[in-house]
Amino acid sequence: MNVLSLYDGMSCTQLALKSIGISPKKYYAAELDKYASSITQKNFPNTIPLGDVTKWREWDVDWSTIDLIVAGFPCQSWSMAGARLGDRDSRGQLFWTTLDIIQHVLKANPGAKFLMENVKMKADFEQYITHHTQEALGVVNKHLINSALVSAQNRQRYYWTNIEGISQPKDRGLVLKDILENGVTDREKSHCIDANYFKGGNLKSYFEKHRRQLVFSPNGLCHVGDADLNGNQSIKRVYHPEGKAPTLTTMGGGHREPKVIDVNDMTWRKLTPLECERLQTVPDGYTEGVSNTQRYKMLGNGFTVDVIAHILSNLEQVK
Repeated sequence: MNVLSLYDGMSCTQLALKSIGISPKKYYAAELDKYASSITQKNFPNTIPLGDVTKWREWDVDWSTIDLIVAGFPCQSWSMAGARLGDRDSRGQLFWTTLDIIQHVLKANPGAKFLMENVKMKADFEQYITHHTQEALGVVNKHLINSALVSAQNRQRYYWTNIEGISQPKDRGLVLKDILENGVTDREKSHCIDANYFKGGNLKSYFEKHRRQLVFSPNGLCHVGDADLNGNQSIKRVYHPEGKAPTLTTMGGGHREPKVIDVNDMTWRKLTPLECERLQTVPDGYTEGVSNTQRYKMLGNGFTVDVIAHILSNLEQVK
């Protein structure tokens, strides 16, 4: 099998293929982020880098040999938490670039399979993408799958594909405590966790100082009430180990990393990169070799590996 991955990131698609026993003959990866690409090359040195997707007509690729094309096109324009401009900005225009490339592959090899991924978005955007994907590519199966079924992270994503027979994954019942280092949250027991993860981690002073409230809800979420903290409501939350983690984002500073509470001494800390790897069902230590900032970013941008593996397990070659 020859694979073309657009917006490849740290190559979660290769991880998914590996988990179902597929080792591509050739794996082409289009990616601009040098840190994500370095992690791909560290783990999969035979990856063939292609660079910028907008320069796809210049690529040295035998299109007729591509068997699978995977594309998690940028979400910032489509996400309800993002700009919500759709294809009215440059990032949204990459949807059309993605369709052009997949269409080109299907003309060269009508038997090729494709898989496109993006966030759960408002209905108008989802219908727009689905309609134009069908217009360009023909029969399209659309699935909304929550990573919570296979991991301890709530992460709803749409998948558009011509792969048949896809069902919802079985629920593994995982929660935060299942992925925490050493299975605990307090700093005394988690002696292997760097103290920086606990910076400002005393909940009592944290909430008193900023006049916030701590509210426990049945789903295991501790919600920090409205207060004088800039940014999205998600950064005002501390999560309970018996519940799910929120959707990982690029987590670029400002306490945007998900936080977990120790209910015994009312302290909290941010999740470590290793724990975020586990939330994305990425092997422990896969992203080591770059700064934590870059690890968080690529994990937030990546696929939940086991969801992709579940979808690709329906490829005829695997059956």
